[in-house]
Amino acid sequence: MASNRKKFASQIDSDLLEQLRSVARGEGRHLQSLLEDAIRDYLERREASTPRDGVLAHFRASLERNRRLGELLAK
Repeated sequence: MASNRKKFASQIDSDLLEQLRSVARGEGRHLQSLLEDAIRDYLERREASTPRDGVLAHFRASLERNRRLGELLAK
């Protein structure tokens, strides 16, 4: 993975950056490595928490089929 790197620039809260640097120092790692792990973890959790299209389609169909029941229960 190291051979396919791209530079980018961003901004971050200075206190948050200092916390990240402190963690990196404490773990004996480069800030870049820590950031890559954090971003990778975020993307994996985000993907895992996103329902698949088929699941959403079945859910929407169920809502439509049971709309009247939902209205009655809401009363």
